[in-house]
Parts: sequence; structure tokens; C-alpha cells
Amino acid sequence: MVVKPHFLLVTYPAQGHINPSLQLAKRLTRIGALVTLVTSLSAGRRMSKTSFPDGLSFVTFSDGFDDGLNPGGDLERLASELKRRGSQTLNEVIADSAKEGKPVTCVVYTIFLHWAADVARAQHLPAALLWIQPATVFDIYYYYFNGYGDIFNNCKDSSYVIELPGLPPLTSRDLPSFTLPSNTYTVIIQAFQEQLEHLSQETNPRVLVNSFDALELGPMNATEKFKLIGIGPLIPALHEHHHISPFVDGHFPALLQ
Repeated sequence: MVVKPHFLLVTYPAQGHINPSLQLAKRLTRIGALVTLVTSLSAGRRMSKTSFPDGLSFVTFSDGFDDGLNPGGDLERLASELKRRGSQTLNEVIADSAKEGKPVTCVVYTIFLHWAADVARAQHLPAALLWIQPATVFDIYYYYFNGYGDIFNNCKDSSYVIELPGLPPLTSRDLPSFTLPSNTYTVIIQAFQEQLEHLSQETNPRVLVNSFDALELGPMNATEKFKLIGIGPLIPALHEHHHISPFVDGHFPALLQ
């Protein structure tokens, strides 16, 4: 019996993470893969009216913030509980799927959930980061934490131009707000740093980017350290059989190697 590819897709419980994750999940099912989408209960409640196609199952877990995180809430505690309870859930899903004859073959996780890669490694499974933003944004964060951080401090002047390898000239309004001197969300910029540091420690890091080569060919290849794979745009297709992503044209087996 041929075992179908089974993707365990875990998403951070925020709308900007849920929507592209759900689009990727639906596209994978359309080419015959099984997908188990895992997220917290608060996100699951927001998706209660969402219809799921055959091949896509949905698992939620409580992260202690079942009504969502209020503005100004404890992001550090949320991250800690997501890691603790999410890791337990992923291990359970992997074990249950194997018993059901539908073994997980790849783990895909969104930004801030790098612990999912640790679970995959412990279970001897390949893992990939789903970067829900364009490749240019990935490169900006990479350079910010790798030798170019000081030049971002000059962005107090909106006319100041930053030049980064492989990217077009950028001004402050082109940059993620978390990289600007005015940023007060230190927890979030630290989370991005942890994500990239964790990724750099992987033997063969895979980064799936919400973009496509024709749009960002330069940024896709701007950093030698990471191979970025364009799988976007992760937006609803005009027609259920209208494939607009190279990922759904049969390229997904590369993730399993």
C-alpha cells in the first residue's frame, strides 16, 4: 500500500498566520496529500465556520489563552505555553497518525513556533518553516541580526536609504516596524531573532516563502545561508482547480528528502 504524504501543519494563533496556513493546507489536499492543521483553541474558534476539504483534518489544543490574547497581554507566557502544550499535541498527533496507518511525513510550522522543528527532529521527520511574509522581509530580518543592525538605527530620518545585499534600496517605510528605532515591542523582535538563530542551527533548513520567484528572484537568493522556496501567493484561488502556486504542481516531494 502506498502511503500518502501527510503534512503536520502547525500555525501560530493569529489571523495573519492562520489564513496563509489554511490556503497551503487546502492546496496540498488538492494534489492528494493529507494535512493535519494544528493550532490553539482560540484560533480554532475563529475558524468554526470554515469548511475543510477531504484530506484536511483539524486539531486544536488549549494554550491557556482560549479567548485569545488581549492587547498588552503576556506574550512571553503565551510563547511558553504554546511551546509546552503544542509540543505535547504534536507528539500525540504523530503517534496517533502512525497507529491509524497515516504516518506524518513532514512537519511545517509558521513563524515563532521553532519548537515544532525540535519535535520533528526528535521524531526523525523533515521540517520546514512557513514564512508567511515575502522573501524581502525574511532577508531584512536576517541582515538585521547578522552584521547590519547598526544601520537600522539611522532610520529615524524617513529619507535615509538602507542598502542591503541582494535587495533594492529601502527607506524606513519599507522596513518592518519591529526593526525601527521606534519599536517598543522588544519581545517580538527577540522572537524573530530566536527564530532565525534556531533556523541557522539546522543542518538543512527549509524555508517556504509566501511569494514567487518572478516577483522576488533577487530576494529569494539574497542570503547564501538559507534556501528560500517560493510557494505563494497564499491567497484563495479563483477556482478550486486553478493552481497558482508552483508548490501544488508536484514540487512538494522535495520536502520529504
